[in-house]
Amino acid sequence: MRKFIFNTSIIGAVASGFAVIQTSRKGPRDWRLVLMWISWGLTVALAVGSVLQDDRDALELNS
Repeated sequence: MRKFIFNTSIIGAVASGFAVIQTSRKGPRDWRLVLMWISWGLTVALAVGSVLQDDRDALELNS
């Protein structure tokens, strides 16, 4: 769990998620909002994938 919390890509994804939430609450609801949520989802998926790949690489080096 610590590997996810302290990873900078995860921290960046959480920060951008906060911005998307604020835009959803205050901004207009149009097609750009949908694209923002899709973009945020892809960012989170890539960040988690990056952490998992780094973990796999570290395990291979120790084996």
